[in-house]
Amino acid sequence: MKYPTTDESERESAVEAATVAVRNGQLVVFPTDTVYGLAADAFSEEAVKSLLAAKGRGREMPPPVLVSSATTLDALAVDVPVWAKALVERFWPGPLTLVCKQQPSLRWDLGDTRGTVAVRMPDDEVALAVLERTGPLAVSSANLTGRPAALEADEAEDMLGDKVTVIIDGGHSRDEVPSTIVDATGDEGRILRRGAISLEELNDVLAPLDAAITDES
Repeated sequence: MKYPTTDESERESAVEAATVAVRNGQLVVFPTDTVYGLAADAFSEEAVKSLLAAKGRGREMPPPVLVSSATTLDALAVDVPVWAKALVERFWPGPLTLVCKQQPSLRWDLGDTRGTVAVRMPDDEVALAVLERTGPLAVSSANLTGRPAALEADEAEDMLGDKVTVIIDGGHSRDEVPSTIVDATGDEGRILRRGAISLEELNDVLAPLDAAITDES
């Protein structure tokens, strides 16, 4: 079912419907500060499997995890470099995804992560409202693999409608450019995917720390 978000009461109904669906192990679609996202409970192995199957993806392409607070990073990742935390302070919430070493104690299965987890805090009111109620969500772009990411709720519905319980319609995506992905598993950072935040913007933040990121995308 698709839920509009034109006023506060509609937004509340949409967020509550998405929350209930996630808790029941179902898939939902909601807007983010980049493209629309397809979301599942990150701690439900079956829900994550359903997400990958809905997109036509295998375990070799695990989804990133969205969070509602920067402090959650420490619960999901270990050995996060000082320079990476500086980027979090500057760019979260926003279109920056950090690939970090996964907290060994986590009981989840996102796919073949090789001991890492990709984490982002989106800058979107609706997405954050859902995340605050559900906790971390496995989220990938709302599209079938090989097709363009959905920029409208209708586009997501056309591709994924029969696989999704709730679609939150937040209008056209604010930014069609995906998040920048940075590898933060080592002492020096590397861009894994170019996106909304440029290499120059990242390195401007890191200059006072005598650190720098290279672009290997």
